Parts: sequence; structure tokens; C-alpha cells
Amino acid sequence: MDVFDAPLPDDPYAGLAWDPDEFAPPPEFEEPPYPEQSAAASVDLPQHREFTGADPRAVLHEVFGYDAFRGEQADIVAHVVAGGDAVVLMPTGGGKSVTYQLPALVRPGTGLVVSPLIALMHDQVDALLANGVRAAFLNSTQAPAERAAVEQAYLAGELDLIYVAPERLSSPATTKLLQRGKISVIAIDEAHCVSQWGHDFRPDYLALGDLDERFPGVPRMALTATATRETHEELTRRLSLPTARHFVASFDRPNIQYRIDPKVDPRRQLVAFIRAQPERSAGIVYALSRKTVEQTAEFLRGQGIDALPYHAGLPAEVRSANQSRFLRDDGVVMVATIAFGMGIDKPDVRFVAHIDLPKSVEGYYQETGRAGRDGEPSVVWMAYGLGDVVQQRRLIDQSPGDRAFKTRLGQHLDAMLALSETIGCRRQNLLAYFGQQSSPCGNCDTCLEAPETWDGLIPAQKLLSTIVRLKRERNQEFGAGHLIDILRGATTERVRQQGHDALSTYGLGADLSEQDWRSVIRQLLARGILVAKGDYGTLALADAAAGVLRGETPVPLRRDVLGRSSGPARMRRTNAPDTLGEGDRGLFEALRAWRAATAKELGVPAYIVFGDATLRALAESKPASLADLDGVTGIGAKKREAYGQAVLAVIAAES
Repeated sequence: MDVFDAPLPDDPYAGLAWDPDEFAPPPEFEEPPYPEQSAAASVDLPQHREFTGADPRAVLHEVFGYDAFRGEQADIVAHVVAGGDAVVLMPTGGGKSVTYQLPALVRPGTGLVVSPLIALMHDQVDALLANGVRAAFLNSTQAPAERAAVEQAYLAGELDLIYVAPERLSSPATTKLLQRGKISVIAIDEAHCVSQWGHDFRPDYLALGDLDERFPGVPRMALTATATRETHEELTRRLSLPTARHFVASFDRPNIQYRIDPKVDPRRQLVAFIRAQPERSAGIVYALSRKTVEQTAEFLRGQGIDALPYHAGLPAEVRSANQSRFLRDDGVVMVATIAFGMGIDKPDVRFVAHIDLPKSVEGYYQETGRAGRDGEPSVVWMAYGLGDVVQQRRLIDQSPGDRAFKTRLGQHLDAMLALSETIGCRRQNLLAYFGQQSSPCGNCDTCLEAPETWDGLIPAQKLLSTIVRLKRERNQEFGAGHLIDILRGATTERVRQQGHDALSTYGLGADLSEQDWRSVIRQLLARGILVAKGDYGTLALADAAAGVLRGETPVPLRRDVLGRSSGPARMRRTNAPDTLGEGDRGLFEALRAWRAATAKELGVPAYIVFGDATLRALAESKPASLADLDGVTGIGAKKREAYGQAVLAVIAAES
């Protein structure tokens, strides 16, 4: 079977109107290397432990504190340890990093990781050091003496892994340095950057195709969270991986609960949603514009929520400080554009919210995938309304490019609208878009509370007839608000001045509320029965409207349910601390407080110390000795040595 025949999702970035400054603000990205200097310094590395040739499963337990591999991790690790190349497509939170970190520990030499973001390098190196792995990075944040010390450690064989950006690896000086040592495995993370939009975004990824010539005999890995068939094929070709084995994981994230609500008052709906989460939950709120980001963050702060803005228009020092707080403190909510996300290796994000409709299912999947990377229950929520549909259609009409390009944008939006309007399982719809079949999940809003449908044929005919009469009789076109006023028999000044109270359809829709009519219009737009035109979003009939006017096309509509996201009981029961028994929650919170204090003292994010899953396991098992800590998920030898006594003291104090 052709390796590319496996069902693959579309590229997460296709169809998006990327602003490079918006998505990639400095100082996120690596700069070309500074001239090297001979200044010397030392690198603070953990004590060396020899794992060369060891059983990967034993190393997984000893270093990372896990007893078993997940999914295809074991097969990937075995293949690469044996010297094989691999292309790995695995969703965010699926455990990609283990698949290259373990081979780097087991094979002789140093693992080379090509990573696109400085923030991601720092986070992964911090996490590895905390687990006793000798890891370091080379990037432009370091002083010359620090870089020289890392280089010397590499040449002395004192590093298990070294992280570099593609720009640095493109430097002949860096290649020459790495060739002087021994590389055990090469991992190219975010490998989709070599394909399609990545050509312009990170052009130095294209230079990675000759790594097999620069480092002959070294197994290479290309890893990404999602990719189209075309992207999959292109990254394989451009990275010169013709004999690589391809591993394509399931795109399902069963720990994530998907929820989409009609947009009425999005900021207040957002507040209700956030307050329904357990206290001190970390979350991300996505908005499309910088202005909306800043206004939303300010509004949330006014409601007593610790919210910070993040977008490319903010000064670099503000972005850096806000990102640092989000990573290190509990309970911080980051309100951001799509500039924030890739490279944020924070596993305990408990919720992701969208207050604007994403431009594609791929973008939605990527952004929601930043919740629950630790596998713990998490919630993703979106407020979606008529204005979103009109705005997105207008942006497509105004976008540069030929008809084929705009058609593709429209197809991406249609798929996003289908997900938003579905009366079936959200997860089924999402996975089907990626070519993966599934059963109803029981963990999305439509599964938990089946939506009600109603026959919308007559209201649709009333609306379409109004649009037809205005166009034919008066050559006029209007937006949703004025059409609703006509149908509901409103006596506004505009209706009177235009004489629209004389139309035969005036007042025929008084049986529906304004919100009901907005729902009707939104769903007709989503189905392609209506189209929005021009800068003002005036409504016109699409070809499909003819069948509706003749009564030949049924119009079943979803009945919006308002206020659902404010139900704390439904939301709270799906989150990690609340899955504990009553007697264990106090201990969980005590361990969480200890973790926060320890992380602050060490100057690292809390999850570097222990993840929520580990705290929950400790609260449930209540170990009484260091020996009892062996086997607790996420506690390897190094962390048992570093934190074991302190953890036992907290448990004893709460018993």
C-alpha cells in the first residue's frame, strides 16, 4: 500500500490569510548565528547516566516515569533505534517528543533536534534537565561564552540532546561543529514548515534536505502534528526521506470536550465559561484581531480574571513577560491571536476558547489541540454567530488571488460552518473531515444534549421573498438587521423612510424573535442558500434558494439553545481535580500549592516539576516511602531524588 494512502488531515495552515508578523513576532524565532568567540564557560548538566544500548522501555520508566508506551511510540522508537528513518504524523499531545528523545538516549552520540521556536527549545530543555537528561540548545538568546560552553560540552560527548533552529543549522560553521562530534539521531520538528506556506515562512527548512549528505548514516525523523496528503508527500521528498517508514496516528483527542454555542454576548458568555472551570485553570482565548484581543483581556481583568494579551503588535518585552507568566503561574488566561500557540509546550492548559470563528477546520483543530496535552480532561468552547459568517465571506471576497484560491478558502470555511452547525456528534464530524471514521463520542455538546431541530421552510421562504421583492421592485439590498426589522414589523425610522412597511412581507415574521431570525439567516448562509455581499454584508440569494422558494428543498434548522455554557455542573465534572474522590481533593490542592512554590523557587513552569496527572496519581495512591513513588506516572529517578522527600512530607501532613 502506498504510504500516502493513509487518511490524512488537511494542512493546518492552508487557506489562512497569514500575516508573517502576526504569526511569528520576534523574539520568538532564531536568528542567524553570531560570530563565534572563544570565551569559555561551563554548562550545568545533570550527572551522567549511561543508557546506550539499554531497553527503551526501561529508559522510559527510569527517565520519564512512565511504564508503557502510547499508541505507536514503541514501534517508532524501535525503528529509529535500529537506524531507520521515519516520518511521524501525530496530533498535539500525542507524545511526539518521546519518539526522538528516547532514541537519542539509547543510541551512542548526541541527538540533534531542529526546532523552529526558541520558546519551545527552552521549555523542552528545561523539562529534560528536570528528568536528568543532559540537554542544551544553541540559539541567539545566549551570550558567546554560553554558546561556546555548549559547543565544548557537545564535542566532549557530554550532551544527550542538542536543540538548534533551522537558520543556525544552515550555517556552514554549525555543520562543521556538529560533524566534529557524533550525532545519534536527527529530529526535524514542525516538519510541515518545509512544505507549502512554509517556503516563505521558514525558508531555511528547505536546506534540511541534504542532512543525509552532511551526516551520512544517521537516522532522520520528520515530525508534525498534522498534514495533508500533499504536504506529507512534499515534506518526504524535500527532506530526502524516500525509504522512511511512515507512522500516522489517530487524530482523536478523547480527553477534549467540544462545545459550540450561539453568539449572543460573547464576552459575558466567555466569562461564564471561564468561571465554570475549576479555579486556577490555565486557558487560551483566541480572537482574530489585535483590537479584540486587547479589549477582551481588559474586560476579563475587569471581571476578576487574570488575563493577559498576546499579539504581534505588542512590544517584544511585553509579549515575553506575558508568555512567561502564562507558562509559570497557575490560573493565567492568555487572550491571543494565532501568533500564540505553536511552540508553547504547556501540557496543563485546561481550556481553549474561540470568540471568533476560525478560518478553517485545520486551524480550529490545531488551536483546540493546545488544550489537555497531558491527557487530562479539558474543554474547548466557541461562540459562533451570524456576524462571523458574514465577516468570513467578506474576507474571502476581498482576499487577493484568483478564483481557484478564493474557492479553496470558501471550501475551508464551508467545512468550518458544517462543524459549527452539525446536529450530530462534533467529534465524528471533525474526524470525518480528516478521513477518520468514528462512533458518537459522548463527550461533546451535541452528544451530551441532543440538539432540537425544527422545520425552517416557511421562515426561509418569508426571508427569501423579502430579499427578492426589495431587489426586483426597488433594486435594493440590505443586511440582516434591516431584513429582520421588516419581517418582525418594526417601526424604525429607516423602515418608515424607505417605505418598507408597505411590503407584502412586512410583519410576516413577528412570530420569531430577533435572535431566532439571526439563527435562521446564519444557517441559510452556512448552507449556501444565502450569500453575503460587499463591505456591508448585504444579503442575496444563492442558486440553492430557488428550490427553497418553490418548496422543493426541505430546510431543517437547528434550534439554538442559549446560556448553556454557563452551567458549571456540566463543565466542572469533566476536569481533573473533580474526578478525584472527596477525600483526595484536599491533598491534590496541597500538592498543587507545593508545586507552585517549588516551581517559583526554581524559576521554571509548574509542569516542569510535575504535571497534573502526576499530582492526581499521588493524591489517589498516597505513597508513604520513596520506594512507593517508583511507578507513579511521571516520576522518574531524577525527580524521585529531587522531590521525593518533599512530596512525602506534604502527603503525611494532609493525612
